[in-house]
Amino acid sequence: MSEFRVKAITKLHAEFSVPGDKSMSHRAAILGGLSNGTCTIRNFLPSEDCVNTLNAMQALGARHEVLDELSGYGPIHLCIHGQSMKLRAPAAPIDCGNSGTGMRLLAGLLAGQTFSSELFGDASLSSRPMGRITVPLGEMGATIETRGENPGCAPLLIHAAKLSPIIYDMPVASAQVKSAVLLAGLFAEGKTTVIQPAETRDHTERMLASFRVSTRREGNAISIYGGQMPESCDFTVPGDISSAAFWLVAAAALPGSRLLIKDVGLNPTRTAILKVLSRMGAHMTEILHNSTGEPIGNIEIHGAPLTGTTILIEEVPNLIDEIPVIAVAAALAQGRTVIRNAKELRVKETDRISTVVDNLRAMGADIEEFDDGMEIIGGNPLHGVEIDSFGDHRIAMAFAIAGLFAEGETVIKNTQCVNTSYPGFAHHLDAIRHHRSQASDFELPTISLA
Repeated sequence: MSEFRVKAITKLHAEFSVPGDKSMSHRAAILGGLSNGTCTIRNFLPSEDCVNTLNAMQALGARHEVLDELSGYGPIHLCIHGQSMKLRAPAAPIDCGNSGTGMRLLAGLLAGQTFSSELFGDASLSSRPMGRITVPLGEMGATIETRGENPGCAPLLIHAAKLSPIIYDMPVASAQVKSAVLLAGLFAEGKTTVIQPAETRDHTERMLASFRVSTRREGNAISIYGGQMPESCDFTVPGDISSAAFWLVAAAALPGSRLLIKDVGLNPTRTAILKVLSRMGAHMTEILHNSTGEPIGNIEIHGAPLTGTTILIEEVPNLIDEIPVIAVAAALAQGRTVIRNAKELRVKETDRISTVVDNLRAMGADIEEFDDGMEIIGGNPLHGVEIDSFGDHRIAMAFAIAGLFAEGETVIKNTQCVNTSYPGFAHHLDAIRHHRSQASDFELPTISLA
């Protein structure tokens, strides 16, 4: 069983880049596979989740060639040969691994095909609810059987179906649900509309535009017309701000620190973490390089004493992945931090509310659990303990950051799961722990196959 062993650091001065964005890598694999030609994708995230989606598209006929790969993980630079919206029946059930994003987006893609298919995943994914996509896809005419041990859970058997457009008012804000319905809408005749109750990540809409597929937004309603052909294009995936968040918290909570994260995605629907850390007292500068399509730039952050904050209800949908490490920042801050309206955390890879509360409490934090969140009174000294990630990558990484501020040694068990989103995290953690600062200290080994 893999593990992280972490001790407290006294300084953090570093400049580096994090791997490609997970959400965008999933979508690039799917839309590249649907396109009408060859697409070159750079800085693809070679995590287990994204590679599973890439392999799923290959099983559906969209062949890819790897040009460069991250040693020991997978492709970072590749060509995808699109199938002009004409996918083929897979020869076997499709493995989505641990990825809820992969399964939900692929379900939308497959709901309107002329063949049947099956999606399955690991034990964690098989326990996560899929009704949030099977309901709207069913309204469009899809026939999806949920064959899991728990009602409404994977494996998903998706039968051949002809889809009709709908207007779907989402009960809960979810970029995954929105994206699944929009992808299904590509295969329906007429206009499909999704109404979101709050702003969610808009990577699907932006990437559809990069592939010359038109969507229209009026307020919180996003519409797409079926029958459009994605045009092949080249796409560079920015660094993942959700991965950068771990180091941003570490730097923010350590007075005197300086961190520069380079070439990271600065999509406004993803930068709530920067607003929260700024409210807590961190000193930050964003330097935008590219504002067309997906915004990309650098983030420079200087550590300062942090104070508690309240996470706003409208921030939660676009902050959901960062809440575990925000809770760590709250434990290191002075004063009270309140995180509510985040019940979605209970149906992630683990119940992230209970897991965060239990692990922070074990480290000495003053924390109270609610049905939909938690309240943390920061300032208690943290002490090293042995912690289980329970197979949740964001829990493993969040508590590695907590360990950088704890007295004694913190041991995080079951850390192989980190490879689902951040290959190379252990390498970057080691560089931070040993007070390395040069960009070369953080470079991950790549292999050219071109």
